[in-house]
Amino acid sequence: MRGIRWAPFWSVLRKEFLHLWRDRPSLAMAAGIPVMMLFIFGYGVNPDVRCLPTVVWDQCRSAESRELLQAFVNTTYFQLKEIAGGYGDVGQSLATGRSRVALIIPPDFAANLQAGRLATIQVLLDGTEPQSTRQAMQVAQSLVQARGAQMLRQKELAPSPSFPLEARIGIWYNQELKTHFFTIPALIGLIMQNVTMTLTAFALVREKERGTMEQLIVTPVRPAELILGKLCPYVIVGMISFTLVLIAGSAWFSVPVRGSLPLLFGLAFLFILTSLSIGMLMSTFSDNQLQAMQMAFAFILPSILLSGFVFPRETMPAPIRILGNFIPLTDFLVILRGIFLKEIGMGELYREVLSLAAFTVFLFVVSLRRFRKRLD
Repeated sequence: MRGIRWAPFWSVLRKEFLHLWRDRPSLAMAAGIPVMMLFIFGYGVNPDVRCLPTVVWDQCRSAESRELLQAFVNTTYFQLKEIAGGYGDVGQSLATGRSRVALIIPPDFAANLQAGRLATIQVLLDGTEPQSTRQAMQVAQSLVQARGAQMLRQKELAPSPSFPLEARIGIWYNQELKTHFFTIPALIGLIMQNVTMTLTAFALVREKERGTMEQLIVTPVRPAELILGKLCPYVIVGMISFTLVLIAGSAWFSVPVRGSLPLLFGLAFLFILTSLSIGMLMSTFSDNQLQAMQMAFAFILPSILLSGFVFPRETMPAPIRILGNFIPLTDFLVILRGIFLKEIGMGELYREVLSLAAFTVFLFVVSLRRFRKRLD
């Protein structure tokens, strides 16, 4: 092996450093992505359940029932969000995702305690996120048992295998707590976002790299017509991909689609438009496919961690949850899990639908303006 000539080596090294320094987007990503990953993983990855939103229907309204509710709140696992007036309010709160836990105290709760009879409370859990549901179920059962043991001590009764309190647990939407009921709908959303976003970004950047974009510019085609013409094939590809993964997820993994299929396809079409708009916006900031790939990676990572794809959003700090609200996948996962498992419709999903529509319009308008500016 011949020895290294240091003069040419230093020349090439200097050239590469200069090239890297002038490539400001790549330099910014190289410096920013590791820091972003650190903060996202540090705050977003938290499997411990805390502050699960809870709806309460207290039919007893006694000192004993208030004491028990306060014991639930003091655990920091449950956070009181709503007061219900009936089973209808409880069901609506769980269906829309405003609450993940429901505590129902019967009207004879205090009377049974005072008479020494068994007093029961009903704990309903949203089973769409099995991990947090299991933890919440264990905490609720342990808390009620501890409360019952405390009451026995206060009454100076001998320890008994039967406690004066009992929690009757009910799990909605996913009674067997199957993990793939939680992951498959989320995977469908993530796959659709990544495929449509990257295909669009790479296609538009590839036109710039090949110089064919300039050839299209000199034609009478307007920028809006050019963009719409280039995006429509990817809308069709996205819908075909969605159909394939939907069939595979439902048939192979036995995940039921309990809601409306036409509504599911309509909202999937809206989300595909949103993802295409994100890809188009990325292409306006990218000069080559490498930069587009880096931007796509920088967007995919927060999408996985902050959207509720892996970890419940309730466990995240408030600033991280707010940041996750600016990721369209967050809304689409609520839509997918709601239609797949909860059989809910537009009446419960209108907030997420309006949010996706606003994302789509905003991103498309910004992308179109930047595209026109680059054409000029």
